[in-house]
Amino acid sequence: MVTGRAGVETVPVAVFARAPVAGRAKTRLSPLLGPAGAARAHRQLVMRTVQTVQRSGMPLHLWCEPSSQARFFRVLQQVFDCPAYDQVQGDLGRRMHAAFEARSDRGPLLLIGTDCPMLDPAHLHRAAQRLLDGDDAVFTPAEDGGYVLVGLRRPQAALFESVDWGTSGVMRQTREHLQALQLRWSEMPVLWDVDRPEDWQRWKQS
Repeated sequence: MVTGRAGVETVPVAVFARAPVAGRAKTRLSPLLGPAGAARAHRQLVMRTVQTVQRSGMPLHLWCEPSSQARFFRVLQQVFDCPAYDQVQGDLGRRMHAAFEARSDRGPLLLIGTDCPMLDPAHLHRAAQRLLDGDDAVFTPAEDGGYVLVGLRRPQAALFESVDWGTSGVMRQTREHLQALQLRWSEMPVLWDVDRPEDWQRWKQS
């Protein structure tokens, strides 16, 4: 287990994950891998992500779709000894805000997906430290214009409203919201997601 700077191990990491069901998971990889292969790739990415959080020493919280009672998620709960929750209905912004609202003491929380295998424990430690040092928010932008990590010191509902999720304008619109809300934020180095066949090949060749 990696030991981070003092205090970062108290900041939980919420992992948004979808069950690895053929035809529903990582469908944009299907032209390369087929539906079953895309589901296996998704399973691999989810496992890598939760193992990264475990190695960070930070608490792992699973946020599951469609249900935390899916067999895959029940196994993860047992193996990693972590709580699991159902994602709420609605767009991505509403679902992410619900995860921040669910933090019992409304304290700092990091939220990540499972599409960025380049994230490592050091990334998580540095992001958590930004919040502990006083930033209201921290982001790891993605090459495609979105972000692969968001951390908040406390919930910020307006930050997730009126955002065109799944487009190249997500981070730009988020910066506009941050400015309008007069929040102090920082950004980590840009990373990239594994979404398309060329991303999968890029990762496998890295």
